[in-house]
Amino acid sequence: MNLTLRLRAATGLDLSVAAVERAVRERLRGSGAGIDYDPQPGTPEFDALVDLVVVPESWILRDPAVFETALRFVQARLLTRPGQPVRVLSLPCAGGEEPYSLAMLLARAGIGPEHCRIDAFDLSRAAIARARAGRYTRNAFRGDDQGLRARFFTEDGDEQVIGPEPRAYVAFAQANLFDVAPAVTGTYDLVFCRNLLIYFDLATQQRAAARLAALLADDGLLLAGYAEAPALCRRGFAPRTLRDTFALRKHGTRAPAVRRTPAAHPVPDPPARRAAAAAAPAPRDLLAEAKAHADAGRLAQAEDACRALLAVRADDAEAWFLLGLTAECAGRPRDAEDSWRRCVYLDPEHYEALCALALLAEQRGDQAQGASLRERAARVHARRGRQHA
Repeated sequence: MNLTLRLRAATGLDLSVAAVERAVRERLRGSGAGIDYDPQPGTPEFDALVDLVVVPESWILRDPAVFETALRFVQARLLTRPGQPVRVLSLPCAGGEEPYSLAMLLARAGIGPEHCRIDAFDLSRAAIARARAGRYTRNAFRGDDQGLRARFFTEDGDEQVIGPEPRAYVAFAQANLFDVAPAVTGTYDLVFCRNLLIYFDLATQQRAAARLAALLADDGLLLAGYAEAPALCRRGFAPRTLRDTFALRKHGTRAPAVRRTPAAHPVPDPPARRAAAAAAPAPRDLLAEAKAHADAGRLAQAEDACRALLAVRADDAEAWFLLGLTAECAGRPRDAEDSWRRCVYLDPEHYEALCALALLAEQRGDQAQGASLRERAARVHARRGRQHA
């Protein structure tokens, strides 16, 4: 078995030969190994190579709406099951940003670690080491951290170190999703599994969905990435309210179709267009409104807000991306693909749209196009990482 196949088997990732070759070149530069370089699974060198092909990037409170949903779920769970701790799984957990974000929100809400425990796993040993160290650079605080940094971190030179209060909620371990056995860990009330399936081929996506279903309690909640939620909905999950875009439950049915609106709008004459633009909400306000509707599961309203925005500003890539999500969740993959292609035309480095297009291509059997889109998304992700380093 060659090295690429060994890495695929060890990680479950749909790794291209080019991606493996890049990682090998980097290890050769760093280790000084010769042309006989052929690390075997279970060795430190193989683990170091795995760390180069996984994508362990995240930041504190990434996608705040997801964490607000998680906190509300934990609060409701404790009210309906008093005295029974809520169990949370975060996988992949990268450098600990995701589980620590939830832990900080729990602490701020007055929910102690005796009431909610978080198991956090990642394939990368280096990522787990960073998570246990709890040391972060400014790259981990990209958006509004809602005062979390001031309350829960202390400054140490150029780094921020997370304090003991959030640490008390989280237990870290190195593991692949397929290594986490429900017979050993039990089931979880809440599972974070975001931006993992986008790196799997179709067969591995099916295995991953089955493992997530086994790990999630029957009345539990799975928080998935926006781009991969539609794939999970074809593999045993459904939107929690039949309209949610990232909060999923098991054994559901397809969400009802979103009310369709015209694909195009008449173009008014210039004076009328100027008057309409003056009376319409600001484009960014419409986008914020669309995102709020989507996060709350109101997909029809989200679609209406996107189309209203595009009527006055047709080059808004983010609106096209969100419009694609509403179409995909409504069971209209062709409309979704059209919207995501427009998004990528306007913003060639829109990572989420590239991932979503890759999934659609693979689902219709076009593995070559799917692989090409995945490679393109991987390059975008790598550039982002270098820019924030």
